[in-house]
Amino acid sequence: MVGASASVTESDLDRMVGRLFLDTPRQRSAFWVLLVLAAVIATAGVVADSDATVIGAMIVAPLMTPILGTAYGLVLADRRHVVASTLLVVAGAALVVGIGYLVGLLVPGPIVADTNSQVASRVDPELIDLVSALATGAVGAFALVRSDVSDTLPGVAIAISLVPPLAVVGLTLESGAPGQAAGAFLLFATNVAAIVATSTGVLLGYRVRAAAVAVGRPVGQLRARTVIVVGVAVVLVAVPLTIGSVQAFRAQAAVSAARPVTESWAQAQAWSVVDVSVQQGILQVVAAGPPPAADSTTLRQELDQAGVTMPVRLSLILGGTRDLPQVQPG
Repeated sequence: MVGASASVTESDLDRMVGRLFLDTPRQRSAFWVLLVLAAVIATAGVVADSDATVIGAMIVAPLMTPILGTAYGLVLADRRHVVASTLLVVAGAALVVGIGYLVGLLVPGPIVADTNSQVASRVDPELIDLVSALATGAVGAFALVRSDVSDTLPGVAIAISLVPPLAVVGLTLESGAPGQAAGAFLLFATNVAAIVATSTGVLLGYRVRAAAVAVGRPVGQLRARTVIVVGVAVVLVAVPLTIGSVQAFRAQAAVSAARPVTESWAQAQAWSVVDVSVQQGILQVVAAGPPPAADSTTLRQELDQAGVTMPVRLSLILGGTRDLPQVQPG
């Protein structure tokens, strides 16, 4: 960004420092109060399976501040603030997970992906989630540098998912689903790594370091290994996301190939297919119809001929619809 340093003034630096570094007791107390409330709102929204409530938690959640603070500290090579901001992120994440776990204890029944769309949308992150997070982090840093576009920050808070995945981690851990908890935590880690990476790039592009030096602010030496560590963090989260994307693609291909086969098989026996999906590497087929039960042997053979070789779990719903009229009293 040629000439960008001229657009970053001393007042801009003061504004960014005042917003990102929670150095005063008043700032820190506000952070923790808002984070607790956001965690409660997000967890309640996940339990209620409510998009609106979860979005409200995203707007309230203050975790974006120390994450951007970490990037700003990295750019200025300000070790003290990098450590302080990182500790806030780690402690804040642990707090939200704990609140999610405690709320889960109060809920009858498990909160897992099979029965809750809010959980399902956060436990299987893919590579596209990293792409979205990288772009969102860039927008957040851009809005931070440019005071004239700072009104976009609420939109950034909605676009990036920080507190809801942590709430899902707590709820799924309490529900006995550690695999789903790991997936939700991977989504959170992906968003954090992406925000730090792209924010660092945008701040360097705007030559914030040069602006700080020009006004006599203390600036440390930015070492190449710092930038490398940030890049490695993005690569580390990209690997499992890529694997997840490949698995999702294969699952979708298997469902597309299996659906016409299962529907043809069911129709030949006067049955109907209720659902075809892939869960944990197993093709799940749910069919319903009248007695006698449909022949499952022919389905396996037809799927093999269609090239669907993964394990299949067939669930048969035997019976039909019956009306149960109300019995009138005596």
